[in-house]
Amino acid sequence: MSLDWDEFRFVKAVADRGGLTAAAAQLGINHSTAFRRLGSIEARLDVRLFERLRTGYVPTPAGLAMIEAAARIETDVASFSRTVAGQDQTPSGELRVTAPVNLASTLLMPILGSFCDRYPQIRLDLILAEEALNLSRRDADVAIRASRNPSETLVGRRLTGIAWAVYGRAGQTYGDLADAYWVVPGSAVAASLFTPFVAERAPAERVRLRINTVTGLTAAVAAGIGIGPLPCFEGDADPMLRRLSGPHPEIGADLWMLTHPDLRHAGRVRAFMDHMAEAILPLRPRFEGR
Repeated sequence: MSLDWDEFRFVKAVADRGGLTAAAAQLGINHSTAFRRLGSIEARLDVRLFERLRTGYVPTPAGLAMIEAAARIETDVASFSRTVAGQDQTPSGELRVTAPVNLASTLLMPILGSFCDRYPQIRLDLILAEEALNLSRRDADVAIRASRNPSETLVGRRLTGIAWAVYGRAGQTYGDLADAYWVVPGSAVAASLFTPFVAERAPAERVRLRINTVTGLTAAVAAGIGIGPLPCFEGDADPMLRRLSGPHPEIGADLWMLTHPDLRHAGRVRAFMDHMAEAILPLRPRFEGR
């Protein structure tokens, strides 16, 4: 029997996404194509790979075995890809960079512009995401990430601290902040830090909105929905906002630039990381809320 890598990848996508619709969207095919493709694979193997339940597609033992094999293949392919990419010393080719949405909209674009002027042979693929992408799988080559404890499997450098303070709408008068309505970050934005921070300052009934992006949080505060914690580099620069407190170290973080060890000597990766560090250095007071 002959199965190629794409079929292993397809079955793993169905398992990862819990069904055909989401897997088809991930792979760029339509639902009917995905349905026929799974049926064809199961017919050739003469075994069911998934139980079709109302809650989603659940792998059978045969399906689990194929998914585990797919994961091993994916790891080997990613490792080979990193090894080859890491040997290229020329600052050229495609570079996949992931960064938080709010950082790109406020500070990152001018730096990327100067980088593109300086290295015209490098093509940037920018992925804006709140969640941390997997650099081992080469979901990205370089991650610009706010973190207190970056993964020990990655290498890179700390660029600056990121101070957070409480902000409200400009032109609005505030008394006791515990009596104000609050907007707070959701689980995608380090809820373990912000949940106790807000709980110590306002009762639960004063939390008017919870939102899962810093960009949305900033817009909510500017709209007057409530006060809330924001990074100082964003809050201080917005004329629609006013700072209501000094920086709070307990919700601060660091800005890191990270890559996989296999890629750290690649010419385009080194060029990007050096350029970013050079550009961020004079911006440290803004990041640190000074």
